[in-house]
Amino acid sequence: MTWAVWFTGLPGSGKSTIAKKVKQLYPGEVEILRMDAIRKQLTPNPKYTEVEREVAYKKFVEIAKEIYDQGKNVILDATGNRRKFRDYARSLIPNFKEVYIKCPLEVAMRRESERKGGIVIKNLYKKALAGDKGIGQLPGVNAPYEEPINPELIIESDKLSVEEAAQKIIKILG
Repeated sequence: MTWAVWFTGLPGSGKSTIAKKVKQLYPGEVEILRMDAIRKQLTPNPKYTEVEREVAYKKFVEIAKEIYDQGKNVILDATGNRRKFRDYARSLIPNFKEVYIKCPLEVAMRRESERKGGIVIKNLYKKALAGDKGIGQLPGVNAPYEEPINPELIIESDKLSVEEAAQKIIKILG
């Protein structure tokens, strides 16, 4: 049965790393939809405001639904700082699961500062704490992160290896 699963958590919690490992280990086809990549297409010069997030997450979920409707498993790799964004996905996608990649802020900040680069801006937390206007509102610093109330699974990414986290997720996906 096809599924969609949202990996939610603070920036630097390990969402993308775990998503890649799940894709590698899962016996079927898996698409990873990364909010960071989609945001660059939807808003080439993102401001990370609440209004911008509303639009971007709505489109993000609708793209995930399209992938799901094509019969493909999809991982939504995104902070999704508001529950309403994740609830929208749950209301739209029939076999939807939410996995909370839980991580202490200090650990997420350290990991994020060690990021090699790529799609995501390096030193997000450092820049947000310094008041960098180019970062906008960052969940965990100056924007809220609403933890899931009833996720299908909580992964404490500071306590499990990437492999252990991926195996636990694969188990709930069937």
